Amino acid sequence: MRERQKNRLPVMTRHVSLNDTTLRDGEQAPGVAFTTTEKLEIAQSLAAAGVTEIEIGTPVMGVDEIETIRAVVARRLPVRLMAWCRMTSLDLDAAIESGVHAVNLSLPASDIQLAAKLGLDKAGALQVIDHMVRRAAAAGFFVAVGCEDASRANRDHLARVIETAARAGASRVRLADTVGVLDPFSTFELVAQLVVQSPIDLEFHAHNDLGLAGANTLAAIRAGARHASVTVLGLGERAGNAALEEVAAAMAVFGGADTGIELTALPGLAAEVAWAARRQTAATKPVVGADVFTHESGIHVAGLLKDSRTYQGLDPALVGRCRRIVIGKHSGATAIAHVLSESGRDLDPDLAAAMVARVRREAAETKSTLTATQLVELYDKMCIEASLFELCGSRSAVRARAKATVLRPGRMQ
Repeated sequence: MRERQKNRLPVMTRHVSLNDTTLRDGEQAPGVAFTTTEKLEIAQSLAAAGVTEIEIGTPVMGVDEIETIRAVVARRLPVRLMAWCRMTSLDLDAAIESGVHAVNLSLPASDIQLAAKLGLDKAGALQVIDHMVRRAAAAGFFVAVGCEDASRANRDHLARVIETAARAGASRVRLADTVGVLDPFSTFELVAQLVVQSPIDLEFHAHNDLGLAGANTLAAIRAGARHASVTVLGLGERAGNAALEEVAAAMAVFGGADTGIELTALPGLAAEVAWAARRQTAATKPVVGADVFTHESGIHVAGLLKDSRTYQGLDPALVGRCRRIVIGKHSGATAIAHVLSESGRDLDPDLAAAMVARVRREAAETKSTLTATQLVELYDKMCIEASLFELCGSRSAVRARAKATVLRPGRMQ
């Protein structure tokens, strides 16, 4: 027992900052282009949701980008606004012009990117970091250093980058899984190894190419990272980034982690970003998708109605949502009775089996669920049929009686 306890993962009991980069990395998703007004509104909504740091854009893109950043800075939101910069004087000068007080100076960390992009070796990279961080710090910036492609970089080099950045005046180093090749186990190992050597905070920036961005981010936090880079809806290049709403909700469910995020604000924030990005949110998108708190299966619904914990790991109220029961092919009598009762109908036990069969047939034929109104209409129709059957003795008698009452041309009845 002692051995098992000794090897357990650490509980997340400290404060963890979720640094949002929707307006920078999120906007790099294909076809996404936020207007100045949209950036202002999203930044305000992020601040209202409890986000304390926003990566607002890339000043070196030009005059329009700088003016948009200046407009957000002018709002004086209670957040740190950070500009993303390559580790060049040109980029830093643009950041100075934009009016922000924090910069992320990014430089490749892997051999492949250093050589292919910049023609630098590791020693040359360390010289650039030392020079540019000192210059940014002297200009009064809060400085974070971004290690692009850290997941494929030499671990010893990453340790030297952190040491060099800290000595030059940086307050934080970002480890980026730029091409999304880490899994939670390798993420934990990477961050844990560097945390114990780092004199400054570490941040983890995940990409979702293998669908692991959220899991990798949580692993990085468990390993000791005090900051995590996220975007609303996971919006970002290629397969996107770790989703703010997923990471924040997961940390709340696991317990012991304080992010300061107002979870009930997340559905509205996600809807706002989806509209501005002109992106449809999948119905199954965790936390904010239309169907993620919706239940159809008869077995599940029967359990939920007795105790919501049976089939509910995340309380929808935690994120400002409600549970929804729908009727479809897999519904049972308990679910049908529940929905009917909400519409003022009591399911007749003698009709339950026939009603289930009718509902399943209807759902299969239409390949959809039945609305409460449709369910009531179907049940009322069955009740009428049952009453006629009881009155006339048999279905054949009902049909015969119906035919007998039809007026035929030329005959008096």
